[in-house]
Amino acid sequence: MLDELARRTDKISRSVSPENFTGAKGAGGRATEGTGAQAAGELGRGWKISPSIEIAPGETAELADIAGPGTVRHIWCTTAPHRAWRGTLLRAYWEGEAEPAVEVPLGDFFCNGWNVFGQVSSQPVAANPNGGFNAYWPMPFQDRARFTLENLSAETVVLYYQIDYELGSVPADSCFLHAHWRRSRPVPYGETHTLLDGVEGRGQYVGTYLAWATGSPGWWGEGEVKFYLDGDTGFPTICGTGTEDYFGGAWNFDVAGQGYTAYTTPYLGLHQILRPDGLYASQQRFGMYRWHVADPVRFAEDLRVTVQSLGIGPGNGNGLPHRYRPTSDDIASTALFYLDSPAPSGLPATPGLLELEVD
Repeated sequence: MLDELARRTDKISRSVSPENFTGAKGAGGRATEGTGAQAAGELGRGWKISPSIEIAPGETAELADIAGPGTVRHIWCTTAPHRAWRGTLLRAYWEGEAEPAVEVPLGDFFCNGWNVFGQVSSQPVAANPNGGFNAYWPMPFQDRARFTLENLSAETVVLYYQIDYELGSVPADSCFLHAHWRRSRPVPYGETHTLLDGVEGRGQYVGTYLAWATGSPGWWGEGEVKFYLDGDTGFPTICGTGTEDYFGGAWNFDVAGQGYTAYTTPYLGLHQILRPDGLYASQQRFGMYRWHVADPVRFAEDLRVTVQSLGIGPGNGNGLPHRYRPTSDDIASTALFYLDSPAPSGLPATPGLLELEVD
C-alpha cells in the first residue's frame, strides 16, 4: 500500500464538508454564514464560518452527492451530543439506487454503539478521543455516491464531517460496500442472532461489529459464528469455535483472573468493556470488532451469517463442573460486505428510535 504513494496517477483528490458541500475545486472555505459565524466574529470569510451542520429532530441531511467515477477513501465525523450515535442513521446509496446499500446507526458504523466513547485503533476504523470517528473502507462507484444522515432523536444534532474521495477510473470488477444493522433484544432462548440473511450475488464479507449486553450471570461468549455460503442450509461451510475466539481472544478475555482485558489491534479487538455501576447501568456491555481484511469470506451466490447466544453454566450432574447454556442476551450487529451489485440485498427493515435505544 505504501508503495502506491510513490506512483504517478491521473486521479484527483476532492473533499466534501460543511466548508465545501459540493467538493468542487477551489470552493472550500467560502462560506459567509454557518454554525461558526458568530464565533468567527470579525475574522470574516475563510475563518471557520461553516464547520458543521445542524440536523433538526426528524430531519435527514444530505452529506454528499458525488458524480463518478471515483472512490471514497476516508470519512471523518463527530457529533454533539454523543447520544446521537444511536439516534441517527447513516446511509449510503450507490449509482442512483433509491434504496441504501448502507443503513447503520452512526455510532455502530464506527464501533461505538453504546453512546459511550470506546477507543478503536484498527486499519479500516479508528475512533479517537473524544468521539472522532474515522472510516477507511474503500467505497468505489462508477456513476454516483450519495450519503445522508437521518436524525431520529428528539433533539437537534450538530454534525461535523468530512468525506474525502478521489475521482478517476474504477476497475470494472469493483464491488460496492454494503452494511447492515440488526438487533436481537433479546435473543430468544435457544435461538441465534442473525447478522446477515437474504444476501444474493457475488462478493466478500469483510467485517463484524457487535454491541453485546449480557442478560445472564457467568461467561457469555461460547457461541459459534457461522457463515452459510452459496446454498448452505442446515449446516454452514465456515463455523468458528466460540465468540471470543472469533474476535481473536481466548479463555474469556481474562488475564490471570483479573477479569476482562480490552485490546484493539489492526483487524480485531474487544475495545469496549462497560461494567455495571451498581445503580442504573445494571448490565455488562461489550464492544467487539473483527475485520476480514486479510481473510475475506468469499461467496459466489448467497450469504447468511449467525452467532449463537451461548454461555457457561454449572454442570448439574453431567459429570463436568460446567455445561453449555443458551442465553438471551441483547446483541446488536453491524455486518459489512462488498457485493457486485449497488442495490440493497437482504437489507432488514429500517429500525425506529425505540429499536435503536440503549437499554
